[in-house]
Amino acid sequence: MNFLAHIYLSGNNEQLILGNLIADAVKGKQIDNFSNEIRKGIVLHRLIDSYTDNHILVKRSIQRLEPVYKKYASVIVDIFYDHFLAKNFYKYSSISLTQTAHTAYDILIKNYNILPLKSKRILPYMVTQNWLEGYANLIDLQRVFNGMSRRASFVSGMENAISELKKDYSEYETEFSLFFPDIMNYTNKILISNAIR
Repeated sequence: MNFLAHIYLSGNNEQLILGNLIADAVKGKQIDNFSNEIRKGIVLHRLIDSYTDNHILVKRSIQRLEPVYKKYASVIVDIFYDHFLAKNFYKYSSISLTQTAHTAYDILIKNYNILPLKSKRILPYMVTQNWLEGYANLIDLQRVFNGMSRRASFVSGMENAISELKKDYSEYETEFSLFFPDIMNYTNKILISNAIR
């Protein structure tokens, strides 16, 4: 799951959203630098990633890309799934994608001083290019993949991922639409039971 899904799956708790958004930039004991609620968001992010990585439908999406994209296949699928969530956001939320995106940007900006360096670096691009809403269309999605390809440590080929999405669009969309209710149920149970410590 990528940024939009992590925001959506955090519910309406700002600190959980913040923790979920910065989790990939928080390594090891750095988690202790944050408040309890933000730490819960970071842990929730990791639980979501683990559940997603082990789901049979997500694995099927990844396997389609692995021969060409190797270790980047799962990263690409995360973005593909955010595309389908953004495109169909009205099916999952009574709050608009626009409002959700701008609320997330406001949370990040308001908490800028405590963001990890990596999060501080990407925030201006995320906001000015409006990544969260941009996931819904393929033109903006191409720009996201171009940027990720430039930042990748090794040659990734991610700039070509849109052609893969177009080629098997209905298969990816079906896999997402069957998977997403599962991850929603999983995170709802965690949040309702207050299982994160």
